[in-house]
Amino acid sequence: MSTLKIKKGDTVKVITGKDNGAEGKVTSIDRKKGRVIVEGVNMVSKHTKPSQANPNGGIVQKEAPIDISNVMLVYKGKPTRVGFKMDGDKKVRYAKATGEVID
Repeated sequence: MSTLKIKKGDTVKVITGKDNGAEGKVTSIDRKKGRVIVEGVNMVSKHTKPSQANPNGGIVQKEAPIDISNVMLVYKGKPTRVGFKMDGDKKVRYAKATGEVID
């Protein structure tokens, strides 16, 4: 798979699906499957058995992975596509909407 344009800690906006328009922070990335987990997005109900950590068990709300193609990076409050360019001898991400270097 090519280099991923979204990193852990980025703020992203969901551009399609049931959570269309929702924004959140990326908490983890599955590079192999091309999926991300975003805070407060794609919430699912998980039925859990009682355990040491959760003695009562019950139904727990948690985030499920969403495909990386369904999210767009938010840079300075505006969703933007991401590109790569060489800054001297270093490869950096840049926002295609403004041309500014992200990191």
